[in-house]
Amino acid sequence: MMRRKRPRACVVALAAVAMTATAFTEPAQASQGTAPAAAGHQGTQQAMDAAVTAGVPGIVAEARDAGGVWKSASGVGNLKTGAPRGKDDRFRTTNITDTFVATVLLQLEAEKKLSLDDTVEHLLPGLVTGNGNDGAQITVRQLLNHTSGLFDYLADKEYAATYSDGDGFLQHRYDTVTPEQRVKVALAHAPMFKPGAEHWFSNTNDVLAAMVLEKVAGRPYGDEVRRRIIEPLGLRATSNPGNSSRLPQPSGRGYAKLFTAQPDRIDDVTEVNGSQSWGNGDIVSSADDLNRFYAALMRGKLLPPQQLKEMKTTVDDPAFPGATYGLNIGRLTLGCGTTIWYRDGGTAGWISLAAFTEDAGHQLVFNFNASWGADSMLPILNAEFCGTPAAAAH
Repeated sequence: MMRRKRPRACVVALAAVAMTATAFTEPAQASQGTAPAAAGHQGTQQAMDAAVTAGVPGIVAEARDAGGVWKSASGVGNLKTGAPRGKDDRFRTTNITDTFVATVLLQLEAEKKLSLDDTVEHLLPGLVTGNGNDGAQITVRQLLNHTSGLFDYLADKEYAATYSDGDGFLQHRYDTVTPEQRVKVALAHAPMFKPGAEHWFSNTNDVLAAMVLEKVAGRPYGDEVRRRIIEPLGLRATSNPGNSSRLPQPSGRGYAKLFTAQPDRIDDVTEVNGSQSWGNGDIVSSADDLNRFYAALMRGKLLPPQQLKEMKTTVDDPAFPGATYGLNIGRLTLGCGTTIWYRDGGTAGWISLAAFTEDAGHQLVFNFNASWGADSMLPILNAEFCGTPAAAAH
């Protein structure tokens, strides 16, 4: 079962996880611990190589388990020069950004600077209103577990035509876009459902969550992420780009198929103003840094026990059979019996996925430098956590 239609720039990775959920929902005895890995990660490497053969330009990955750290890359980072994808490449993490935001908000809750049950109206008065939208009925918790019902601004046809698709993306990729502009686009639409009625992913929730973070902390969201997470963990490859359009080095190029009527056309979309995904997809990082972030998070090094428990308290995700969703991390039991937590994301030029067991004893992060090839994600994930690549779902 696929998610309901998502905006083109973000559909790819989310659809891949939907396929993963569908493929791995046969009855199984769940394990919360470390999953058995394929010896030497050969299966994972084979699945990555197969994805490149199938058309993904390049993939970078890092796995961590009882055997240590395994780093690998496959394919190219630059279609023009043929330069290979690098094991230490930095890339746009897309919606993995949201877990960083959720972590800081939970730290602020632990410091009694906010409550997850505070309303958006209380924290950002007068912002969420009109067309049936009411910030007084939406809580911070509902932003983070995506039960607010707010329309996804990226699903707005005019916004997508301007900033996500075809000539619009190419003409406007360097534009600065404020979070208020993106929220305004969402509020031009009626809500999808009443707050709390169900789970439905909306990028609008994450923009608002970052705005709440700034309001409560009294500092730019990027500064708080750096002060509270990046610097304490020594994540030297992780940064917020601000309004910059360039990627820090080392990095590959990102590619997209922007024109539906020209399915074979590939555009280099590496450069894009970071403000366009501020708060919900702008963080740049590496596979190594992301593994270290999620390990620290799941092992209680970033949050007190109560806040970590809240992050892992999930609601049903009707679009992903067998999956549930917490505060910007998801939970899924694979068919081989291993329960993983994950966060994924996709935007023009990039697909990223972080997956890990609850004790972070087994982790995998990988990134495609393309926004197509979602079918190839399932075999990689299955090879790493179940030891046997699965046939791609279609």
